[in-house]
Amino acid sequence: MPHKNSSIRFNHSIDDMPHLLYRMRYTIVIVFSMILLLWGCSKDGGTGPITGNLYQQYFEQNILNRDYRVKLATDNGTDLTAQYNGYTFRLLKNTVQDGPLTVSNSLLSYNGTWSCNDDYSKLVINLPSLPPEFVFLSREWRFTRKDFTIMELAPWGTTEPKVLHMERL
Repeated sequence: MPHKNSSIRFNHSIDDMPHLLYRMRYTIVIVFSMILLLWGCSKDGGTGPITGNLYQQYFEQNILNRDYRVKLATDNGTDLTAQYNGYTFRLLKNTVQDGPLTVSNSLLSYNGTWSCNDDYSKLVINLPSLPPEFVFLSREWRFTRKDFTIMELAPWGTTEPKVLHMERL
């Protein structure tokens, strides 16, 4: 019985290349996926989670050093928005998670402070108790929505029906 030649030869021409690639499509996809997976699993150099940096960048670029006005303020269904007409609010940077807060209108200027937690989901506002309308604002707030032009806030750790929307000017 004659021995068959068991060597593998590639006698494919250029014209057969599309057919060969089609037959190997699953192998190519798996190899390509493995390369992407291994390439994407690099260390971040100890700078922390990417999302934390994105929240910090968003906060610095879109909220800090920007003028805001109260667009909506409600306390247990009572609309307080008119109390804040003419006031401009500005959060200034001390560190990436706290700093001074200025509130001004055409006549007066008030100073307070603000702070955030690590994931920028909580905003603590501290303002003087005079004028009395600042008592409503001085509390721990949680972000219910962050947009480029508006911050929507609700009380932190409670379901009290209080709402604060601040719009960027």
